[in-house]
Amino acid sequence: MSVLIVGASVAGMRTIQALRARGFEGEITALGEESHVPYDKPPLSKEMLAATTSGETVPLMTSEALATLDVDLRLGVRAASLDAARKTVVSDVGEEYRYGRALVIATGATPRELPGTDALENVYTVRTADDVARLRRELVAGRKAVVIGAGFIGAEFAAAATAHGVEVTMVEAQQSPLALQLGADVGNALAGLHTNAGVVVLTGVSVDKLVGTGRASAVRLADGREIPADFVVVGIGARPATDWLASSGLPIADGINCDESLRVIGTSDVYAAGDVARWRHPLYPEPVRIEHWTNANEHADAVAAAIMGEPAPRVSLPYVWSDQYGKRIQIIGRPASGSLAMLRGEAHTGDLVACYTDRDGALVGALVVDNPRLLMQFRKAVIAGEQYEHFERRVFAADPAQT
Repeated sequence: MSVLIVGASVAGMRTIQALRARGFEGEITALGEESHVPYDKPPLSKEMLAATTSGETVPLMTSEALATLDVDLRLGVRAASLDAARKTVVSDVGEEYRYGRALVIATGATPRELPGTDALENVYTVRTADDVARLRRELVAGRKAVVIGAGFIGAEFAAAATAHGVEVTMVEAQQSPLALQLGADVGNALAGLHTNAGVVVLTGVSVDKLVGTGRASAVRLADGREIPADFVVVGIGARPATDWLASSGLPIADGINCDESLRVIGTSDVYAAGDVARWRHPLYPEPVRIEHWTNANEHADAVAAAIMGEPAPRVSLPYVWSDQYGKRIQIIGRPASGSLAMLRGEAHTGDLVACYTDRDGALVGALVVDNPRLLMQFRKAVIAGEQYEHFERRVFAADPAQT
């Protein structure tokens, strides 16, 4: 019986690897919307924009490893609809792809765009290799860039562009970067990382419009200010790529609703993995959708186990990292589900530490800069539901260097 994978990025390709590793010998077909051989996504805003690299994509696997998977990989194929009753996916040019044993939806997320910017050739999002190849050509010393949004995409772009000698202004509608996810105090600490590198950070202000015809020449803010720009990068988040499933009958609400095994609710043979999946995470009371690279990898093995009828692998805490200005920011758990309990150090000096607790004082998440050892201690404590007061005595009092 065959398996059809829609999406040839991290979640999709790792699912194929996991299926083969678990002994699946049936036919596997994978549809990839891009024409590129599957590549890794985190390097798009990291290595591929860095001044120290050539900007090439980072393959997900070697050609030899891909060959051993015995997969019918169809690149440049965009899925347009799903007929679950006929077990058929139809492409935008009318080609039909059938599945027997299972369908895995791994179409990821689509960047949000500013309305009215389609006709401006120097406005960019950072989601595909082609996006980054075009954007990299703009990175010339002395030019001015405006990045709209101070999330990880915007922040990593700012760090890379600054290394090229580009003058960067960052515009963020929230009162501080990542305020919704991490709180204002931690967001302000992260803003210091940018200002210390010479980036102008404007927070608490929204964009009115982009000025220019054909090319943007400035960004006009809601308060009337105009920021000159040779080019603009938009990093205002993403939405799950589910438009093609509008007529499918699948349960969709900010992602595809799945059970704890990532099987789509109401189906017996359809699964979702990666950014597109909203699932019943065993560690949390409510369904979650997580746009992290590690999440996509973990989903792949969970889906493969479910298809093979095997026990689910152990579930990990959400984890994400970001490389900026030579510093590594790491976040574990779900800080937004708690309140800030402790904040120490500075981001630009590499000793920033923040942790979050629930109403009862148990740790639910943490952020560290350049301290992987401490991150591992936080990971164990969050999984165990350890009280922050106990953690502080056990870790910080026992090892003053952590402070």
